Amino acid sequence: MSGFSEIIGHEQIIEHLQNAISMEKVSHAYIINGPSKSGKMMLAEAFALALQCEEHGPEGCGQCRTCKQTINKNNPDVIYVSHEKPNTIRVDDIRDQLVNDMEVKPYSSRYKIYIVDEAEKMNQEAQNALLKTIEEPPAYGVILLLTTNADMFLQTIRSRCITLNVKTVKDDIIRDFLMKQKGQTDYQADICVAFAQGNVGKAIELASSEDFNEMKKSVMEVITKVKKADISELTEFVGKISEYKDNLADYFDLLEIWYRDVLYMKATENVNGLVFKDQILDIKNQAAAHSYRGLEKIIQAIDGAKQRLKANVNFELTLELLLLTIKEN
Repeated sequence: MSGFSEIIGHEQIIEHLQNAISMEKVSHAYIINGPSKSGKMMLAEAFALALQCEEHGPEGCGQCRTCKQTINKNNPDVIYVSHEKPNTIRVDDIRDQLVNDMEVKPYSSRYKIYIVDEAEKMNQEAQNALLKTIEEPPAYGVILLLTTNADMFLQTIRSRCITLNVKTVKDDIIRDFLMKQKGQTDYQADICVAFAQGNVGKAIELASSEDFNEMKKSVMEVITKVKKADISELTEFVGKISEYKDNLADYFDLLEIWYRDVLYMKATENVNGLVFKDQILDIKNQAAAHSYRGLEKIIQAIDGAKQRLKANVNFELTLELLLLTIKEN
């Protein structure tokens, strides 16, 4: 757990939360809405740290007894609401861990803070149970609903909460962080940044992921060998790509970034704008070998494959059609 000062980006949300603390206008309920790994939990925990800090400042001191408890996740007044069922937060989860618990005053802190991760998974009964508490909360109660989709909440809940939408972080800020703090080279950071699309958590995860590096190797093998492959070899490629079936959207994104690099090189002959800077020679060769129309067809085919898989079209057939398009263009 870290404080606000250690969070990358999200300046507007941090300013809002710190102002609420400084002006003593802390709301009883917040919705922190944004994509997975975008920093929602870090923001919630930094807010909890500052709220419970014995110094009562806009940033947790990290040194007082309460801060140390909160950082170590053993502060009895910071409650992480859990759920046994992977896809549902049931009414009993909300009643037992939040509604009934909030009736008991804080043990030693100023607030009792409830962090509900994946809050979009609350079923309607759970939301209705929560609604009654949000309508008449005790002065010490603060509820933080972290979600990837605030539209899943009842309108009556949304209207009684302050919604903070987590926005993407600028690429240069993430790139600088990866290079200085994670030891990434410039081209490694560029790939992670392009792939993460403003999501700091995803960029950090990719920077240290061996699976991601293996996926990149697989993508490069397909790109370099598919042109000369016969039908039996294409089937073999389908088998290799299927190893990444659970992360196929990421696999396609890597393919698309590569071919966009090739198109960019063909149009500008400028290496500075490339993401795959460590593959400049291969990119130059492919830029010379491909026509503009061929590259556009490949990029369109990758987008089409993404859509077909979302629509549950046959997996192997989708991959075969994509590989044939790449081979022929």
